[in-house]
Amino acid sequence: RGDTVKLKSLLDYTITHHYPYIKDLNKNGYIQLLKEVTDRTLALMVEWQRVGFVHGVMNTDNMSILGETIDYGPYGWVDNYDPTWTPNTTDNATKRYRFVNQPYIAQWNLAQLANAIYPLIEESEPLIEILNQYKLSYQEQYLEMMASKLGLEASQIDESYLAELDQTMRSTYIDMTIFFRELSKVSKDENPARAKRLISSAYYGSITQDQTERWTNWFEKYLYKLNECNTTDNRRAELMNRVNPKYVLRNYMTQMAIDKAEKGNYSLIYELHKILQNPYNEQEDYDQWYKKRPDWAKNKVGCSALSCSS
Repeated sequence: RGDTVKLKSLLDYTITHHYPYIKDLNKNGYIQLLKEVTDRTLALMVEWQRVGFVHGVMNTDNMSILGETIDYGPYGWVDNYDPTWTPNTTDNATKRYRFVNQPYIAQWNLAQLANAIYPLIEESEPLIEILNQYKLSYQEQYLEMMASKLGLEASQIDESYLAELDQTMRSTYIDMTIFFRELSKVSKDENPARAKRLISSAYYGSITQDQTERWTNWFEKYLYKLNECNTTDNRRAELMNRVNPKYVLRNYMTQMAIDKAEKGNYSLIYELHKILQNPYNEQEDYDQWYKKRPDWAKNKVGCSALSCSS
């Protein structure tokens, strides 16, 4: 009885202060709260996947009921595209919180929230319906998000097309941020070979003949899809650059700023803060930060992966 009273008090406080448009402080209101938290969490997961952000420690206590990014220690942005990457050294064995798994961990966490509030609702059907809808809605929103990154319509792509892109990116050791940003420079009248060269700045090292053929084949399909669209090259590039950041806070950049700050020099902190206020803008004066992770940072402590206690 006491636990139920405390639970109701917590939910009522949350609704009153953070979801004031929910008017019912009862069973219906608590169901609506779960739906709101689920929708916000879903939107957050899509955004993380869009920019290549990996939280690293998605325990239930590290997830915000407001659908915001909180309490991340060993976080990171994907450098060379690897959907199995986790920045958390203590997660290396199971990779539970790997990049590709984040949306599914979020759903599991939401299920634990549903279990927690169940005593005030006492029926599982509405809770299960919300959780099932999360999965369906995520698939739809993820497809729309990836289409926007590619400069295409959602109707032009499907899971098999994205799977082919996924495998091609994995096989090539290519930088995720730079690839999508440079992709906006591909015009409808490119030939596949030249289109492939336009993204060459995203490669970590050289690519093999097999990898070259993979990209050429992918670009043949991509260019065909571009020519199905009525959008001009300039307009498409503008739209793509709104969803594909030019600058992300890579771990090696953060570590460099920390190293300087420990010596009393905070200039790099201020510089990175300024850049990241407008990460989608060109900002030519800071192009030195629009580059792949340097080789020296690949395995350097603090620049690739971190522990939970970092």
